[in-house]
Amino acid sequence: MLGRVLQALAEAPVTILDGARQTGKTTLAGMVAESYAEKSSGEVHHFDLERAATRAALSTPELTLEPLRGLVVIDEIQRLPELFATLRPLADRPDIPARFLVLGSASPDLVHDVSESLAGRVLFVHVPGFALDEVGAEAQDSLWVRGGFPRSWLAGPEGASFRWREAFITTFLERDVPQLGIRVPSETLRRFWTMLAHYHGQTWNASELARSLGATSKTALHYRDILAGAYVIRVLPPWFENLKKRQVKSPKVYIRDSGLLHTLLGIQDINALRSHPRYGVSWEGFALQQVLAIMGSAENAYFWGTQRGAELDLLLFRGGRALGFEFKCSDAPSMTKSMHIALRDLDLDVLYVVYPGRELYRLHEKVKALPLRECVRLGEVTITGSGW
Repeated sequence: MLGRVLQALAEAPVTILDGARQTGKTTLAGMVAESYAEKSSGEVHHFDLERAATRAALSTPELTLEPLRGLVVIDEIQRLPELFATLRPLADRPDIPARFLVLGSASPDLVHDVSESLAGRVLFVHVPGFALDEVGAEAQDSLWVRGGFPRSWLAGPEGASFRWREAFITTFLERDVPQLGIRVPSETLRRFWTMLAHYHGQTWNASELARSLGATSKTALHYRDILAGAYVIRVLPPWFENLKKRQVKSPKVYIRDSGLLHTLLGIQDINALRSHPRYGVSWEGFALQQVLAIMGSAENAYFWGTQRGAELDLLLFRGGRALGFEFKCSDAPSMTKSMHIALRDLDLDVLYVVYPGRELYRLHEKVKALPLRECVRLGEVTITGSGW
């Protein structure tokens, strides 16, 4: 992750680290600043917009930022979204005297039209929290139960981790969402978020959720967009092939962090998880999140399904290759009719069946059972195209 951010800084005048609150963006920015100072001997300037004094200092942003040279770190920029308009002319200066590392806990869609303001000047790096390659393969179950938020992961006993996540949800709803200028009662949004936890991994159905909520489909969509824009849920779009089949055209919705999913469902440990009805879809969302974190980007990521029941959990396009993923929470996954259909209809180069076990083995000429702990090798696939 550190290398990815440093590369982005070298290639663009503005780099944005985005992700949910408390995923470690500030810690990562500190590591980047330290590395930048060592390698370039340049100045580093830090502005934390959570502090009122910093916001006051940037009340005249042009006067404050224009003279600075080196690396300028701006944390929690959604507190002063008007800064994006200031960054645009600063990013266009010849010789790029300063590079800006911007941290945000809300997507450009939720905080003004950043992609329009900084088009051609900015690169995005998503910070998802801890991933399996960082905590180690032997910690797989613990990461699954607790999720990737550093403070949840590092908490002592399971109860402490669970209580931290409960407090995070409360703070997010009662403080963070209103700070974005969104006026939705916290209890209403909590109820909707909890409902989504029970729909985790399912196709979006606005009318069904709206009826349960006692609201309109437009309101349900608005609530979904709020949670997606704050990076606490993932809306995975469908992929359409030019087939003579009726295909699913609604997205799937996941709670991004497995620990938050389990908190919303009242699951505190691995034993409770294994006996819960959402056990299988919890694994699907957790494994999907890990694969996307390892691959480095959710761009060109889709799911695919037909009205007759054939589907593929995740479809990625990398280096001109179509990679398929199925997530199976079983000891020894095997080929299914749906996999055969996906291979044929989508012309997949390879299909990985990601499961919790330890053995890597072949199910078909193009299908491999892949332990999640081995997914760190997926980077080799995208680079070499070998497919191992």
